[in-house]
Amino acid sequence: MSKLKKILVRARRQVFSELIGNNPSIFHGEGYDFIELREYMPGDDIRHIDWNITAKKQQPYIKVFREERELNVVLASMLNGSVHFGSKKFKQELIAEITAMLSFSAIRNGDLLSSFIFADKLYQEKRPSKKINAVQALVSDVLDFDALGKKANYAQLSKHLMQRLKRKSLIIVIADYFDLPDFRVLARKHEVIAIIVRDRMEEHPPSFGFSTLQDPESGAELEGDFNGATMRAYEAKVAEHDHKLYEKLRKDQVRFVKIYTDEQAVVKLKRLFEGNI
Repeated sequence: MSKLKKILVRARRQVFSELIGNNPSIFHGEGYDFIELREYMPGDDIRHIDWNITAKKQQPYIKVFREERELNVVLASMLNGSVHFGSKKFKQELIAEITAMLSFSAIRNGDLLSSFIFADKLYQEKRPSKKINAVQALVSDVLDFDALGKKANYAQLSKHLMQRLKRKSLIIVIADYFDLPDFRVLARKHEVIAIIVRDRMEEHPPSFGFSTLQDPESGAELEGDFNGATMRAYEAKVAEHDHKLYEKLRKDQVRFVKIYTDEQAVVKLKRLFEGNI
């Protein structure tokens, strides 16, 4: 069985059985049109309780939403050169798996689904669809894309989506985020979610002595002694970068989750859309 078929079969099984059970989707339209807070009444959905306000007021309060029958779900994959890496599997393959799960879930819910592939510029765009056979094309595009030699341009991504999307949308940007994005303007008009894909070796690399490394974005080679001290310094820089990344996303009011290549993406996605992350 091909890698594409394995991803599609596994994602479809998780979405239609393991992930959502009897629920129609991990996406809930009402979750993206908040109106007000009010006191909890018997029969209200406890998933909408605002625990922060409840703790302050010492009585339960819930978030009230305006029901929306249909979401406009937009998947934007940032496929720059650094996604062509992975100790368990390539990050690009993980992005394809996440794309499959989110696509099946959106279409199962009757939502409009569209997708974009970016790097230094827009490379591919799929028009909105509700057809389940569109998922295979979306996932294939991600899986087969040649990311090597391409750099990430989050400014171009934000600018294009602002110009292209006229209707309020749920935009999910899947990337490894080794550059800081600026989603501030985009998040004022749309609901933006960042899914950070990483390999653990990127954050905690082993020392491997004198070696030659190649930058997957620029192709430049770097020779040196990558000993324990060098790797610890690199590790500290990644941690510092991620701290700035999290602060920037929170400031821009963008929800986010990090998923590693050795994790079950379905678990993290379920927690994210249930509001537990």
